[in-house]
Amino acid sequence: MKTYISLLRGINVSGHKLIKMDALQKMYTDLQFKNSQTYIQSGNVIFQYKPTPTKTLAETIAKQIQKSFGFEVPVMVKELAELTAIANNNPFINKRQEDIQWLHVTLLSEEAEKSHIDKIKDLSFGADEYIIANNAIYVFCPNGYGNTKLNNNFFENKLKVNATTRNWKTITKLLSMAEALESKT
Repeated sequence: MKTYISLLRGINVSGHKLIKMDALQKMYTDLQFKNSQTYIQSGNVIFQYKPTPTKTLAETIAKQIQKSFGFEVPVMVKELAELTAIANNNPFINKRQEDIQWLHVTLLSEEAEKSHIDKIKDLSFGADEYIIANNAIYVFCPNGYGNTKLNNNFFENKLKVNATTRNWKTITKLLSMAEALESKT
């Protein structure tokens, strides 16, 4: 069994695409995923399953959400090792020791093409900054994420890949939960 972290984009926001976490957890059980655990209402689920490509798992989950709840939701799945690497390599912590309350990570479904990255690399966003590393974007927003232009829509539009963002507290909690589950099995 491998431990995976799935991240759903855009559920339970402003009364749209409502999914109760107990219903979501049951859906994962029905898919034969083991030891599923949810974290907060934004669609974060830790689970275990046989070794399977993360893209296949994301497609399976998205199809089942459509079938069970009647709407489309972008789904991203990361392996524990990938989330660990993302957490361990945050340059805003490792090199600058920035306050974690202003840190977010935008996870990408795949690495963006260099040509797309080059189109935005010299743009300025005031005090807000980002650093792209493989399929993660580390975002520093000292005026708050709600006030930045560096959001999912911006990165998806410019980089032509799917994206979902979590604050640093959520990233570290998901990692902690996944590591705890992994150590039990």
